Amino acid sequence: MAHQHEHHDGDDHGHARHDHDHGGSGHVHAPASFGKAFAIGMGLNAAFVVLEAVFGIASNSVALLADAGHNLSDTLGLGVAWAAVILAKRQPTARFTYGLGGTSILAALFNAVFLLVVVGGLSWEAIQRFSAPEPVAGRTVMIVAGCGIVLNGVCAWLFASGSKNDLNVRGAFMHMAADALVSLGVVVAGFIILLTGWHWIDPAMSLIINAVIIWGTWGLLTGSVSMSLNAVPPGIETATVEAYLKGLPGVAEVHDLHIWPMSTTETALTVHLVRPSGLDDDLLVSAAHELEHRFKIQHATIQMEIGTRDCKLAPASVV
Repeated sequence: MAHQHEHHDGDDHGHARHDHDHGGSGHVHAPASFGKAFAIGMGLNAAFVVLEAVFGIASNSVALLADAGHNLSDTLGLGVAWAAVILAKRQPTARFTYGLGGTSILAALFNAVFLLVVVGGLSWEAIQRFSAPEPVAGRTVMIVAGCGIVLNGVCAWLFASGSKNDLNVRGAFMHMAADALVSLGVVVAGFIILLTGWHWIDPAMSLIINAVIIWGTWGLLTGSVSMSLNAVPPGIETATVEAYLKGLPGVAEVHDLHIWPMSTTETALTVHLVRPSGLDDDLLVSAAHELEHRFKIQHATIQMEIGTRDCKLAPASVV
């Protein structure tokens, strides 16, 4: 009879990287020390979204409304990052045995779909404006977008101190800095309208901003859909992990290997190792440690078999 042994590495849980941007399956993983920075950044962006939306409608500017949509994406992104950290700390329950970290994947998917719907509406309005340009209050556009440069500059400053040592904070810093440049583009559009009276500049700038949002959000959409389908997270090569496991002392065969995201910051693995020479607890502990520190797989469950009986999950065609 085949002997089985399971090892679950649950004592040393770290967090994998999570970039803040609209693209990529990752998303910001907010360090505890920057919790206040994320809260302030989220609050400032939310207030500015309302300001831009109100004055965008008042000034008849779709460029200003598009920038409001861009800043809304920031607010949602920062909110997801913050919420994911809070939810990830909650203890598992009898029903949610992995905890609630997976909500970060659902939130990222919602953000992506929501933003694409908003951008679609704004783009349709901008395209219609080309055939029938409407007067735009260029001065109002310049003033409100100028406030955006200041706001995003302040947000970037909040993350500047940690941008050199933490990849996630660096991502937030760079994104805020990029947003300041987008607001600068809106200011330039308002200035050109004041000088020339070319009101078509406003919808043109709106389409440019929308293109920037789509470029970033598309990666978020594809990444969150992949995570929802339990795809192997980016940065982890299944073949490399399998090769490592096959190279462990005494291991003759590796099968039923699965790697999937538990959340946007944590990865899980299950695998069967055939080791004819017998079970080895020290080997299991060492393997779990290496999987975390070499491959960023924090939650490893390893079943060891001596191979005297065929495992029904051994064939590659069986899931």
